[in-house]
Amino acid sequence: MLGDPPNGASGAPVTAMSQPAVTLASASARRTLLLDQIGVPHVVRPADIDEARLAGEPAAAYTRRLAAAKAAVGWRTDPSRPVLAADTAVVLGRELFGKPADLKDCLRMLNALAGRTHRVLTAVTVRSAAGEHGLLSVSEVTMRPLAPGEGERYWATGEPCGKAGGYAIQGLGATLISRLHGSYSGVMGLPLAETAALLARHGVATWNTEVAA
Repeated sequence: MLGDPPNGASGAPVTAMSQPAVTLASASARRTLLLDQIGVPHVVRPADIDEARLAGEPAAAYTRRLAAAKAAVGWRTDPSRPVLAADTAVVLGRELFGKPADLKDCLRMLNALAGRTHRVLTAVTVRSAAGEHGLLSVSEVTMRPLAPGEGERYWATGEPCGKAGGYAIQGLGATLISRLHGSYSGVMGLPLAETAALLARHGVATWNTEVAA
């Protein structure tokens, strides 16, 4: 186990905690790993909400609304600890790219993004007895042009399935990305610096060595 730093990101002393500090209202394995990375013990309880986009709704408003709605559901279900929720969207122009339904849909997304710069928006909301606070992380990602048949080969790896925009920057998809301006962890689904600051407002310390070691 690594030696304990003197203080957590919130300024509170770091102590090992056997109980979860927050509820993560998301089924995303990436968000679980990212919270573990910064030492935040948590329990996973996905929030079931309607994720349909409203007519004419801007992408930023959409992601903020979904993150807040997930946090609200999590808080109503269990108000015993702060609830953390997030939503991520890949945006090119006015088009929002969700998770590809099949190979054809994935190729449509990758071909649209290839050789261009798109935005990745991740909204984060924390809800507790102290109230509700949220933020929006915006990153610019440039995808290099694709070689013939590369999209099909990438789909065959299984990685694009379930990933917004049809790629995962933390996996094999990293070879497709030529430039990133913004938050790497935000593109993965949870901007860690911003999330740590948000959790601190609700009394949740990071750098818990029992989790991070």
